[in-house]
Amino acid sequence: MKKLTILVADDDATHREMLGTLLHEWGYAVGEAVDGEQAVALCREQSFDLALMDVRMPQKTGLEALKDIKAHNPALPVLIMTAFSDVAAAVEAIKAGAYDYLTKPLDFEKLKVVLRNVFAHVGLIEKNASLSRSLAATEARSDIVGRGAAMSALWEMIRTIAPTDATVLITGESGTGKELVARAVHAASRRAQGPFVAVNCAALTESLLASELFGHEKGAFTGADKKHEGHFLKADGGTIFLDEIGEMPLSMQVKLLRVIQEREVLSVGGNRAEPVDVRIIAATNRDLAREVDAGNFRQDLYYRLNVVSLALPPLRQRADDIP
Repeated sequence: MKKLTILVADDDATHREMLGTLLHEWGYAVGEAVDGEQAVALCREQSFDLALMDVRMPQKTGLEALKDIKAHNPALPVLIMTAFSDVAAAVEAIKAGAYDYLTKPLDFEKLKVVLRNVFAHVGLIEKNASLSRSLAATEARSDIVGRGAAMSALWEMIRTIAPTDATVLITGESGTGKELVARAVHAASRRAQGPFVAVNCAALTESLLASELFGHEKGAFTGADKKHEGHFLKADGGTIFLDEIGEMPLSMQVKLLRVIQEREVLSVGGNRAEPVDVRIIAATNRDLAREVDAGNFRQDLYYRLNVVSLALPPLRQRADDIP
């Protein structure tokens, strides 16, 4: 079983090392930061289960570091350590998102209990979230008709890939339920509370598709009388579903590839790219491998989209589902 990892941020080397030794004895893995700035940098580079942080530190105070860490990872529990004279600062830290505060000199038995309670609470939250995702996936499944062997295998695949952020390519003939499957993947994912934005790439002209996907600035073209937010930004924190991706023009494929690689969007007429956090699910009724061979679809984009492939069989191949 993987050890829980705690980041100890304290400019007092003796106190920091003592805490590290103690936490190791209790079975935790430990990371160390000598000031608030390093603590923020480490939280951006590595994965921690909890941060134990002093209030008074050089470069960046514990309160400043807390705000930066929470902006990057709101779910990370942060415990603040403070002297009695800094209790007001600790209360401010609680308001800024700290889980709790402990006064120095630390009561080690109390620290052990607090850590145990924090991880129990976090585990309960994740368990509830997992249950919610499972219920959402069950509801989504009720929209899709099919309980035969092929559909059961498909659902097992959906349950496996949904918790990840892997890009998904759904293939199948028109009418096989590609969007329903995409919604089921979203509903069973950690992004389920985020938006699900569906775009039909075949229903828009090339110029309109760029504007709809990436947005446009005021004055970018005739009729652009105000700034327009594209579907990628609307889907931030959730999932974007690109239906009929095989119909996308080659010039647009280049732009989409850049978004997938850089995870940022440049609007039409814009000069500054905006970061975006989305899961991409694409669907097509075409054989994209053949389209690549024919020169109609970019090979690099195909590989980027085809990280996980879900093939939906037509009903004529699922005779056991006809009843």
